[in-house]
Amino acid sequence: MSVASPAYSFTPPKRNSLKHIPGDEGWPLIGKTLEVLADPKGHVERNSAKYGLVYRSHLFGETSLVLLGPDANELVLFDQARQFSSTLGWGRILGLLFPRGLMLLDFDEHRLHRRALSVAFKSEPMKSYLTELDKGIAGRVAQWKAQPGPMLLYPAMKQLTLDLAATSFLGADIGPEVDDITRAFVDMVAASVAVIRRPIPGTQMARGVNGRKRIIAYFSEQIPIRREKGGEDLFSQLCQATHENGALLSTQDIIDHMSFLMMAAHDTLTSSLTSFVGELAADPEWQQKLRDEVTQLGIAADAPTSFVKLDAMPLSEMAFKEALRLKPPVPSMPRRAIRDFTFKGYAIPAGTMVGVNPLFTHHMPDIWPEPEEFDPARFTEEAQRNRHRFAWVPFGGGAHMCLGLHFAYMQAKCFARHFLQNLSVSLEPGYTPDWQMWPIPKPRDGLRVILKPV
Repeated sequence: MSVASPAYSFTPPKRNSLKHIPGDEGWPLIGKTLEVLADPKGHVERNSAKYGLVYRSHLFGETSLVLLGPDANELVLFDQARQFSSTLGWGRILGLLFPRGLMLLDFDEHRLHRRALSVAFKSEPMKSYLTELDKGIAGRVAQWKAQPGPMLLYPAMKQLTLDLAATSFLGADIGPEVDDITRAFVDMVAASVAVIRRPIPGTQMARGVNGRKRIIAYFSEQIPIRREKGGEDLFSQLCQATHENGALLSTQDIIDHMSFLMMAAHDTLTSSLTSFVGELAADPEWQQKLRDEVTQLGIAADAPTSFVKLDAMPLSEMAFKEALRLKPPVPSMPRRAIRDFTFKGYAIPAGTMVGVNPLFTHHMPDIWPEPEEFDPARFTEEAQRNRHRFAWVPFGGGAHMCLGLHFAYMQAKCFARHFLQNLSVSLEPGYTPDWQMWPIPKPRDGLRVILKPV
């Protein structure tokens, strides 16, 4: 079953049609792009202080609008009126490497594909993924415990999430191809945020495009095999998935969805697990609270983790949510307006590129007192009761709410269980990690931590 591409096209609005909106477009051609890349959080906060919650800018070669705060998140992400295209927002960033991934589809086509993919995130497959994640995390934490002392957290976490994505997404018995597939994904992800956007030989983009060719070849060869023999991994689940009329997803659909899901799961989880552990390293008190919670589960060190035990880890979930608030893995989200609309009294024409900014919303002091402080108690039921439902949006919202949200919680809590049961983590005295916040948060220096067995 195939669904036609979006029937709408766009012409960016004439330059003067956005002049009534305050802002500063910066230098000719490059606009404000370099400023945003250098300090995305500071840039948006300075502009908000100067211009308010709606301002005009010039990024990546185009005049665009930044819409800030929970009301903007609700308008653009919930999008009840279907007036913002994700396809036309993300397409120029991800379209060359991850075309027709779920995040790059719109409206009815998105709904059809999301429904077909959701089978891979139902209860039974998730139990199978947990079994593989649990084994992989336990094995890696045991290695770390055997070699305590200083460690660069980010590269270690990146290797772990890559290995976990390979086993839970592709199957534990993937064989010798795993290293090549992993390298191809690393190249594709690096290219998705490369400055040079054309696959000129020798560039990151060229390596990414070549990586995609290897991924296509591997998946194309494997799809008929997986359809015949089945399997518990996510790839095998997608090979069996059907649309509402009973038709299997096409080979191309499976390739596109698998490429995108592996990229999304790997890069965002690497970022969020690194910030989660980094916050615990800097806060011994909360680290001990979480360790006590794990101890109270009463699981023997060599026993597997069950869903029942994960449900008994509310403090770990709150701490993970707070890490996602401080460093949302997708700090800004682009869309393109496909119809005229109004926001905060401004008339905005169809064709305008707009962006909402979870990173900004997550640090608004009127919603989050002392927003730079790590405080998981912000996520008690009582604390959340009167908060705007789009004040915390690390997984997006509306129809495009992250399909892997429960997978992320499952992996984070499974990791917390094994890590805290075996290790304590701290920072060197006087050391403050230096984070790059865009396009996906990561510590510039790898984040140096000290591990000790407990």
